[in-house]
Amino acid sequence: MKNVFVGNMSFETTESGLRSIFEPFGEITRVNIITDRDTGRARGFGFVEMSNDEEAAKAITALNGTEMDGRALNVNEAKPKTGGSGPRGGGGYSRGRDNYRG
Repeated sequence: MKNVFVGNMSFETTESGLRSIFEPFGEITRVNIITDRDTGRARGFGFVEMSNDEEAAKAITALNGTEMDGRALNVNEAKPKTGGSGPRGGGGYSRGRDNYRG
């Protein structure tokens, strides 16, 4: 099973539309367009999970740079998610305590 990252998508792209361009390459087990948790609006990227690694590789080669909904898609193998955000994890922001004069 291979997870494929699809970036630079139009905010109008739907899961069914994304599924339709991947279907000619093989069996799709899941399509997930990432949305903003506050607004529910698409964030411009998503993932397509395919059951066969060879078929996924063919889809990546064929679809990378393909135009969909007016945007050239960025299609490549999804990297495993790492814990936290940034090099040290955590994910929050810093006020720069060294410079804070409050």
